[in-house]
Amino acid sequence: MKKNVWTKSLLLSSTLLLAACAGSDGTGNDSQAETGGSNSEAGTEEVKTLTFFSADLQTDDPFSNPVAQEITKRTGVKLEISHPVGGDEQAIPLMIASGDYPDMIFGKGDLNKLIDAGAVIPLDEMIKEKGDNLKAMYGDQLDRLRNSLDDPQIYHVGTGGVTNRYLTTSGTLQIALDVLKDQGYPEIKTLEDYENAIKTYVEKNPQIDGQDTIGLSLLGSDWRWLITVGNPAGFAAGMQDDGQWHVDEETGETVYKFMLPEFKEYFQWLNHMNDIGLLDPESFTQTYDTYIAKLSSGRVLGTADQDWDVLSAVAVLKQEGKDNRLWAPLPVTLGEEYISQSTRDYGFTGTTGISISSTSEDQEEAFEFLDWFATEEAQILVNWGVEGENYTIEEGLRVQTEEDRQNAQTNPDYSAQTGIGNYIYPFPQWGNGAVDSNGQSISRSTKEDIMINYTEAEKEALEAYGVDLWVETFPETESLGIPKHGRAYEYVLPSNSDVAITQQKADDYTTQKITEAILADPADFDGIWEEMISELEAMGIKDAEAEMTELTEKRLELWGN
Repeated sequence: MKKNVWTKSLLLSSTLLLAACAGSDGTGNDSQAETGGSNSEAGTEEVKTLTFFSADLQTDDPFSNPVAQEITKRTGVKLEISHPVGGDEQAIPLMIASGDYPDMIFGKGDLNKLIDAGAVIPLDEMIKEKGDNLKAMYGDQLDRLRNSLDDPQIYHVGTGGVTNRYLTTSGTLQIALDVLKDQGYPEIKTLEDYENAIKTYVEKNPQIDGQDTIGLSLLGSDWRWLITVGNPAGFAAGMQDDGQWHVDEETGETVYKFMLPEFKEYFQWLNHMNDIGLLDPESFTQTYDTYIAKLSSGRVLGTADQDWDVLSAVAVLKQEGKDNRLWAPLPVTLGEEYISQSTRDYGFTGTTGISISSTSEDQEEAFEFLDWFATEEAQILVNWGVEGENYTIEEGLRVQTEEDRQNAQTNPDYSAQTGIGNYIYPFPQWGNGAVDSNGQSISRSTKEDIMINYTEAEKEALEAYGVDLWVETFPETESLGIPKHGRAYEYVLPSNSDVAITQQKADDYTTQKITEAILADPADFDGIWEEMISELEAMGIKDAEAEMTELTEKRLELWGN
């Protein structure tokens, strides 16, 4: 493949506008020996540039941070990274139309489109002949990378960790630590408990630092509607994250989740919160920057977000010494008969990952590069950073430097500047539950690491609840079981499937209609909801559910369940 042709064709497309952006020796020391990479002596040879498109990347990455530079030093490979601009969903279809592809593609849900177009190659033979690191990493889970019963080849590697543990969670909703302290650290198990805690605090503290106190703020004006509005409804109903679907684990029946009565109950509660003035009136109009600015001010008592989405606000609050304004994750549900699934282990799902294009002139190098990511050396580098800069070796173990720890806690741009964490997903990864050859955690998310990063306000709250970690206030992972189907949102749909089209129509419609229902007069809520259900049925949601149920059954068969 001529890379300049691929680059020009994408840049010339007005709708795509893709922008170039974005080991251990047993003692805890990184080693360049036995890397399995494309060029372990890269420092003395020419650097190979491989083009890589990531469907999930949102910001530019010039691959110039310290971790990226170290990857190039150890493998001889530099990535030229591109991504969709502005949430564009036509990037892959436009690639297919042009016939020009980067060397490696993370196509996510469009993988089968790429397969049917002959755009990506099967990796089975390369894994068999030269994928020792990948085989060692995946072990008996390798079959979970296979595409389907009809086409059981492997076209991708990466995204999911193989061995995982759950020591952190965002829960269903989050609440400011000062609210908990003010009320004597109460147990908050239900939406009613949550509402009462926020209401009581707002009545006592109508303003914080001279600004009006905000009870609950959401971000429903962009794709984060799914994260802050849609998903928490399922969490409150004791359901795992299956995206826009819900799978009955006894029967395999898969339904569009907004058809379920539990979701109506949650959104009716949000309608009530809006009616009594506890829901931020700008929740469905504000930009992300405005939302983060509000959170950073310390006047927002409640959120329904994921921790990765609010890291910059958390960093600002810590910088300004407002650790009492940080938020605690809560396992709140519609009622005590529901069990939070926030700490559930999904197992290794393996459904999507990075593929190698059929037009690449550097397929061997691309595969060796991906195989290198499965080495201990690579996993230490992408998780811990560079020895001497981000960590030191003490008594044979890696220890994060205090300077790096403080930087990680208070710098909103820490990952982008250091590269730590930037190249874990969607590349092959051991998982945060894995240990290296020295018995040390491959990731920096051990219980001890988490505890040492807690602020004084967090430690005070945790002590009051008699636990060391927030996850210890949630159901134990072992009690929740492992779903046999993985996660429905990771199904790679057949390219001739109507599900994707129907779901997109349904998602666009429910986003608008549920927002309308939340902001409506409570007397009008039921009518709006019934209208929504009728329209979903009219657009063929039942047919989509039947097809998704069939896909669930095939997934169970493919995975030997």
